[in-house]
Amino acid sequence: MIIEEVIGNIETLDKRALHIERVFLESDALLKRIQRVVTDHGKELGIRLKDQAKLRDGDVLYLDERNMIVISVMEDDLLVIQPTSIQQMGEIAHQLGNRHLPAQFEGRDMLVQYDYLVEELLEQLAVPFKREKRKVKQAFQHIGHHHD
Repeated sequence: MIIEEVIGNIETLDKRALHIERVFLESDALLKRIQRVVTDHGKELGIRLKDQAKLRDGDVLYLDERNMIVISVMEDDLLVIQPTSIQQMGEIAHQLGNRHLPAQFEGRDMLVQYDYLVEELLEQLAVPFKREKRKVKQAFQHIGHHHD
């Protein structure tokens, strides 16, 4: 079966009385438009998304009257940064930006993928953080940029 578009997201679709199969992906695989995957029930699928569509946790790839196939993102190893002031937030954001590290935000938490150098930087700057495994809703995406 070839999947060319996402039907919706499990959070907004009615899922009563449906059998749900899951495709487990690492977060960076969410950026791939073309890939071959296998559900937790052993069903092989080809994904060939149109345009620049990106997958998200909970996206529904297939749906009929009894079955649904859903993307489930695996947990990432993250640094959860919790600055105590706007100044501290600005300083760490500037430092991470200089390293071209993508970040995501959930409430008051800044999330970056684990990197021992960033961990050392946070300790040096006395910025509160913790390392944890957490599921992200979308992939960490690097933004292309070159210095002239």
